[in-house]
Amino acid sequence: MYPLRRAPVGLLCWGRSPMFKRLLVCAALCCGLPAMVGCRSAQPESDTVVVLLENSPTSLDPRVGTDAVSEHLHELIFDGLVATDAQYNFMPSLAERWEEPDPLTYIFHLRPGVLFQDGRLLSSRDVAWTINSMRDGVVISAKTNTYAAVTGIETPDAGTVIFHLSRPDNSLLENLTASAMGIVPYGSGKEFAQHPVGTGAFRFVSASMDQEVVLDANGRSWSGVPKIKRLRFAVVPDANTRTLELEKGTADISVNPTTMDTLPVLATKANLAIEEAPGTVVQYLTFNTRDAALRDARVRRAIGFAIDRRLIIQTLLRGHARPAESLLPAAHWAHWQSAATNPAHIEYDPHRAEQLLDEAGYRRGADGMRFHTTLRTSTDESARLLAAVLQQQLAGVGIALNIQSNEFATFYSDVVHGAFSIYTLRWVGGNEQPSIFSYAFATWREPPNGGNRGFYDNPKLDTLLREAEQSGDQGLRKRDYAAVQRILLEDLPAINLWAQNAIVVHTKRIAGIHPSPSGSMGFLKNAELAP
Repeated sequence: MYPLRRAPVGLLCWGRSPMFKRLLVCAALCCGLPAMVGCRSAQPESDTVVVLLENSPTSLDPRVGTDAVSEHLHELIFDGLVATDAQYNFMPSLAERWEEPDPLTYIFHLRPGVLFQDGRLLSSRDVAWTINSMRDGVVISAKTNTYAAVTGIETPDAGTVIFHLSRPDNSLLENLTASAMGIVPYGSGKEFAQHPVGTGAFRFVSASMDQEVVLDANGRSWSGVPKIKRLRFAVVPDANTRTLELEKGTADISVNPTTMDTLPVLATKANLAIEEAPGTVVQYLTFNTRDAALRDARVRRAIGFAIDRRLIIQTLLRGHARPAESLLPAAHWAHWQSAATNPAHIEYDPHRAEQLLDEAGYRRGADGMRFHTTLRTSTDESARLLAAVLQQQLAGVGIALNIQSNEFATFYSDVVHGAFSIYTLRWVGGNEQPSIFSYAFATWREPPNGGNRGFYDNPKLDTLLREAEQSGDQGLRKRDYAAVQRILLEDLPAINLWAQNAIVVHTKRIAGIHPSPSGSMGFLKNAELAP
């Protein structure tokens, strides 16, 4: 359960400028005022659980959707060949076992008798189609390059799939988990997202853009039929409206989207419970390294020094997060443990920020500003509050930060196409394995082939990533990934702001909820209606 922790904003802002104090107080107060428009009045049907979403999924095709909401829903509808346990080790899923006879060959043996939600029997042909439909251009996907090392997929019988590689690829197993790639039926084409069919615990019923997605328990699920019969994912972009719906009981569950200042209020409601656990979701800023000012690492580092992460965590996040020194979870074997003590480490230091900006040639003008840049965000309330605080903090070192907020689909499309100077988003789930470094920063993973949306180009980093991905020596890989994280800390193509706790707010009519560190909704497979 959630412990009531009410941190006085004014005290946490002691010593800051009056303007900054007013901004944080205003932000905190605004979070707590429920919006009175756009709310539903009907209680959920007795066998339906209503889950609140910040935005619609961009695609329910697991080969295409890469945003957090899409991937959360994919994990309910689809299964991967393998899964991961709490320690990020790989374990069986649709493949009950696998072998690696040599570094260029993986042999997967499928679990017998698994049915798709429409009654078709899962076979090796479906697995091969899922990957080859991206490689052959049947669907256009940012995930295609993830399987660049795959030269062919052999299906000697219905229960065996053999992946042949051109080079060793340590990230292949990760990219065959449900969070990365759910298996779709043979022949699934471009329209598959309209009527997705998987083998997962829940089956697709319907979807309305910007309104809802409805899933039912899959009675054919090989992993056990969920106890919750129907899930309705209601799209409610406004954080205050989400809060009001939870208070009224017109919605049952909200995962991480609620602004943190509302949690003490929600904790007092007799009909609600709050579950919290350490999380791996990382809030970050990415710089467009082709931007005239931001291509200079000194400018990017100056922005890092100008941001008071700890103050933001204490105020806007009410302490429900910790500074993120790496994209990887701190317990991961590849996490660079020396990041916080390295000389390049970034902590709040506005004086150092001003020095770097002077060195880069951006001196204050007559208006006190050095240059203007723009931060892109979604219209989600927490994102806009963060943007307002960042605007104030950067102004303190002479950077005029304009804020452009758009509804999520437009914002995300522009980010994917590089139409930004700076943007803020969260890494959700995909940052639990070291392949995140290639996906986000390797030159071969620039859009549309991956998530290097800031077009970062560092040949030394590329070499280290290639070596780490192909080496069979975990000690060597650990050393290479430490070097990768050191380069990213020094060059700062992106700033890891914090890792947010996993928080689930739910009505007490739902039991068996255990938050996932990644913020996923996998707990819905085992949750149930309270007696």
